[in-house]
Amino acid sequence: MNLLSSDDLTKDNINKIFGIADTINAGKEALSLKEHTTVALLFQKPSTRTKVSFASAIAQLDSTPIVIDAQTSQMSRGETMADTARMLSSYCDFIVARLNKHTDLLEIAQNSTVPVINALTDLEHPTQALADFYTIRSHAKVMKGTKIAFVGDIATNTANSLMLTATKLGAKMALIGPKECKPNAKILNRAKEYGSVEVYQSLEDGIDDCDFIYTDTFVSMGEEAEAEARRKMFAPYQINSKIMGIAKESALVLHCLPAHRGEEITSDVLDGKQSIVWEQARNKMLLAKAVLLYLSQNSQ
Repeated sequence: MNLLSSDDLTKDNINKIFGIADTINAGKEALSLKEHTTVALLFQKPSTRTKVSFASAIAQLDSTPIVIDAQTSQMSRGETMADTARMLSSYCDFIVARLNKHTDLLEIAQNSTVPVINALTDLEHPTQALADFYTIRSHAKVMKGTKIAFVGDIATNTANSLMLTATKLGAKMALIGPKECKPNAKILNRAKEYGSVEVYQSLEDGIDDCDFIYTDTFVSMGEEAEAEARRKMFAPYQINSKIMGIAKESALVLHCLPAHRGEEITSDVLDGKQSIVWEQARNKMLLAKAVLLYLSQNSQ
């Protein structure tokens, strides 16, 4: 079993992963992967939280992480994704891959004999969505009907995985961004098969009844050449104290980090009493553990 997309998981799968995370959190049962498990962490894109959370999770599960920088591997000299997958899966028990192209991740998975986990591609970020909704779950009285606003670049990999995960769990999604920015139509339509997703151009209208407000950087990896144009386009979608004054008094703020303070979010909101961003970040390691354990149990 692989985790390449948030659509690979059913509601029951997600709740089982959350149940494993609950068990780890409770500390009543020592959980570990099988003895001598090794996990290849193949990273083509920069990373802090995802790389460190997975490496730490693997070590704490009594296993060995092997971090591979694609730029200093034979991939940089033309070795194919297929050959890389065949080689890594002959050495390791899992492949966790953070790649530029989702199609490359699919090629890795097609040629691997061990489970492959998507640690971010240009299309999706499913492990981030799991950490996000585990965090939301700890603050929402019930998930069904809870409404989450994703603000800014609603065409990102994070937005894609969020809307799929939200609707499967019974939550509602509001995607709020400029008219020039369109959500991925295929994923939007798929999410709508599971539940409610609404698209807004007006930030004020979109967040009016939301329980959680989520934002991400306005300039994603690989978009640096368009940085100034993107900052200008998304500037009206900054999450700041004025916007929080319009939102529900009980609304909580999420950000998958890294944050560009003063761009998509202001420091007073990021560090304020309505922010659960740092809890969200801590949960990345917890959910990395839960995903590895879940896939280990279901890939025998």
